[in-house]
Formats: sequence, C-alpha cells, structure tokens
Amino acid sequence: MKDTALSKIHKALGAKMVPFAGYNMPVQYEGVNIEHETVRNGVGVFDVSHMGEFVISGPNALALIQKVTTNDASKLKDGKAQYSCMPNNDGGIIDDLIIYRVNEEKYILVVNASNIEKDWNWISSHNDVGAEMRDVSDDYSLLAIQGPKAVEAMQSLTEVDLTNIKYYTFQIATFAGVENVIVSATGYTGSGGFEIYCKNEVVEEVWNKVFEAGADFGIKPIGLAARDTLRLEMGYCLYGNDIDDTTSPIEAGLGWITKFTKDFVNREQIESQKRTGTERRLVAFEMQDRGIPRQGYDIVDGNGNIIGNVTSGTMSPSMKVGIGLGYVPTVFKDVGSNIYIQIRKNRVLAKVVKLPFYKK
Repeated sequence: MKDTALSKIHKALGAKMVPFAGYNMPVQYEGVNIEHETVRNGVGVFDVSHMGEFVISGPNALALIQKVTTNDASKLKDGKAQYSCMPNNDGGIIDDLIIYRVNEEKYILVVNASNIEKDWNWISSHNDVGAEMRDVSDDYSLLAIQGPKAVEAMQSLTEVDLTNIKYYTFQIATFAGVENVIVSATGYTGSGGFEIYCKNEVVEEVWNKVFEAGADFGIKPIGLAARDTLRLEMGYCLYGNDIDDTTSPIEAGLGWITKFTKDFVNREQIESQKRTGTERRLVAFEMQDRGIPRQGYDIVDGNGNIIGNVTSGTMSPSMKVGIGLGYVPTVFKDVGSNIYIQIRKNRVLAKVVKLPFYKK
C-alpha cells in the first residue's frame, strides 16, 4: 500500500485508514453522517491525492485526446475542464476522467487511482500521433475543499477571486503562499467548493494553512466514506461500481458526454447503441419502504425474478431514505417505475426517480 504525502497527518487526527486503490486512505474521522453534513452545510477537506494525473502535450496532444475520449475536447478553451470517458473496444468504459486544457498544446487528464496503470497503457497504445505524455501522479497531491462555505473560508489564501472560478473551470495561481497551484471547480459532492493540485513537498504546508484559514468556519477533514454518500446523493457515477469495462456510456446514461461529431475508439458500436437503444439502463431509485440498498443486492420484479443488481446504495444522510443506482432492463427505466430490492429474505419496494436525489 502506498501512502499519500498526508497519511501521517490523517493518522495523527485519528482517521480510520483503509486500503483503497492501492493507497492507505482515510475512510472516516468522526463518522460518516457528521462528515457528510459538514460538507453539505459548511466546509470540509478531502485528501484525494491517490487520483492520477497525466500531462499530454505537444502539437498533437488534442488529436490523441480526441481519439481516446468520447467527449469533444476541441470545444475546450484555456482554463476550462471537461468530464469525459474512455471507451474500450468492446463497448465498455476504460475509465471516466476530467480533461483540463492549460493551453493549446498542454492538457492534464485526471483519472481514477485504481486505473492509473491501465489508463496509461491504453492511451500509450493509441499514441501514434507523437503526443508527449508524462505520468505525474506520484508527484502531485490533490485536496478537495468542498461545501457552501469553501469560497469564503479560503479567499484569504489567494488573490484569485474564488467566486469567479465557475463550475468546470480552473486557474493556475498562488494559493497559501505556494506558486503554480491549480485551483479548479469540478466538485464531486454537489455542495460547491474547489480542488487544489500542488506538489507533494508543499501539500502539508497548504493543508495547515487551509485549516488555519477555515478555523472560524468550522472546517473539518472528511473521509472517503462521506465522499461516497455525497456523490451518490447527486447520482454521480463511481468507476468500479456504476461504470466499468462492461458498461457502455449509453447504458450508463452518459450519452451527454458522448459526441458523434468526431471519431473515437469504438465509435461505431456506441453510435449504434445510441440509435437503436440498449437492453438495460442505469437508473436511480428511492426506497418506498424501510430498507438500505447495498452494492451487489439483486433488483427483482414484482414476481421475484432477478432483473438487475444494485451498483451503489446507501441510507441518504441528507434525506434519511434509502437510495441507490442499478442496471435494469430498459422497460423499467422510466421515472415512476416500481422495482424491488432483495434485502436478505425481503423484497422491498423502490421507485425509479430522476436525479439528483438531493436537491438544495
């Protein structure tokens, strides 16, 4: 297991550490519900330094990115970011990722920790255009400062007007006295805030200054367990749960990041799915009766026939009701459809709902 540059701080703070994607990561400090509410109502800080970062540069950087991703990165301007995914040759998804355009010939791809090696090898195998590639994952740390008080709490640390960093934009600036920090707003919690990318050797200094600046705002460290409940309340996909090498972007409801105005890996198969439909779809559901859906639970019809499985599920800390995502036959995909979650020996009623679950 690898440590992040902040692992010793998490341990000193009493975090419960668990193995995650090859790293020792803090899963919780005070408790999931407390940490969840801190981010929903105040400000919290996640250490998500396990994420991977690739720098793609040179005259053909965009050509390579266009080939391996489904979204249209040619629409990006300097300082803009884009959510996308990389399809495989079988209709599934290699990974989902965020693309940052630094300038016309420099992009940063942020990928999931568990997929760093897989993604690197995949992109490299398609780099027949001579784009320059650097894996800087081991050099950088990433803090996600999330919550409605994040901007106010952190404004004293930078001359950048944090209110001007709109969703899916970023600036490279001085933050907490450190130069060349990426300050972005691509949050995974649905409660606002931003992310800080900096070198490992300065992240402890940045962390300490962040907590000093946020002290009057009740800032707290937040673990990965609350990150999961926060993202699920928004209906954001988690790679390995809701999307993987066997799920297509169309099945997963990611048609909005799949642009057929350009060519990309396995475009023809995915475009055919878009045109003719798929046999199953990822749906969001809310429990109608008492019960907590968990990943791997069967989804059944009214007669008890297995029709799918839960990919993500929890008791929503904000709404106090069981919520989840799962794949079902297309006939059950419409909002209002009744499905059942098999919880041990009980068949518990759930209803397909529109995302997000949590509405401010």
